[in-house]
Amino acid sequence: MINFTKHSLQKLEVIFQEIGYIIRYEKGNFNAGYCIVENRNIVIINKFFDTEARINVLLDIIQNVEFDSGILSEKSAKFYDRILKELPEDEEEEEVDEA
Repeated sequence: MINFTKHSLQKLEVIFQEIGYIIRYEKGNFNAGYCIVENRNIVIINKFFDTEARINVLLDIIQNVEFDSGILSEKSAKFYDRILKELPEDEEEEEVDEA
């Protein structure tokens, strides 16, 4: 299980940095709590979110971002692999099965 600590948040932020994304924490009216600026690799997250909410948002985003995990540093790659093992497989399939 991923610990919802500032250290885990920093590890996630490093992964995003290594794949070329900029994370900014700002205030705004985001329906999902975050906004991805298209074609600019910028993620804007509600600055009022606590550490757990920030981690959950980044986990949600990283599931939908395509990148070559080979570009990650060894430390980041290990953390990313751990994340992938803990995330639900494919939420869209689960929703289709329920319908």
